[in-house]
Amino acid sequence: MEYTSVLFFVIIIAAVLMEAIDSSLGMMYGTILSPLLIGLGLLPTDVVPAILISQALGGVAGTIQHQRFKNANFTWKGDDLKVGAIIFALGIVAVIIGVFLGVKINKFALSLYISILMLVMGIIVFFGFRMKFSWRRISIIGFISAFNKALSGGGFGPIVTSGQLIVGRESKNSVGATTMSEVQICLASFVVWLLVNNRIPSLPLMVALCSGAVVGGLIGPYILSKVKNNLLLIRLVGLMAIASGIFALIKIL
Repeated sequence: MEYTSVLFFVIIIAAVLMEAIDSSLGMMYGTILSPLLIGLGLLPTDVVPAILISQALGGVAGTIQHQRFKNANFTWKGDDLKVGAIIFALGIVAVIIGVFLGVKINKFALSLYISILMLVMGIIVFFGFRMKFSWRRISIIGFISAFNKALSGGGFGPIVTSGQLIVGRESKNSVGATTMSEVQICLASFVVWLLVNNRIPSLPLMVALCSGAVVGGLIGPYILSKVKNNLLLIRLVGLMAIASGIFALIKIL
């Protein structure tokens, strides 16, 4: 597909908006952008890696901003760095397992499971069900979300953000840790994609998405820092997870 100046600008604006939402609520970047770009006629083999590398760069900007605006604490003394590291480490394990299981699992069944999981977790968060925090529960949430990401490429943000809330994490810290962990997960997935496919994806698409994602990553954490009502933020995260689940169900049914 030819990249006109109008299309290039539209992609940048879309990336800014989606990353701003993603870095302020912990989800929606790939969920919305991937089907949108493919619907515009772009090749999935260009869209997927471009989404991965741009989300990684947007996540770097978002992580710095979350620390700056005190949405999260990524110093050695804070739990957010530990949570992000656990999710990333489990993500690597999940990628390895996914390589062996990916060809054996029915894609429709997997997509249906992830969609329903996002929907259910969103409902649980929205209605305020919370557990006592424990590192074991964080590890379980991290593995499930990373495993889903490794097998299907989706469901990471809604599951890991809402999952952290369910197991007792604070809302802003949950969003910040999700933003940070997505950097490593997306970078690792992008490298694997390059090695497997042995080709460079569309440069204009990557430039447009990366430019927009970095700008959005600078904006989202600032917006989050201005939200003072913790209950409102939790409800918004729940609603976004519900919307992600419904959107995913519509795509596969």
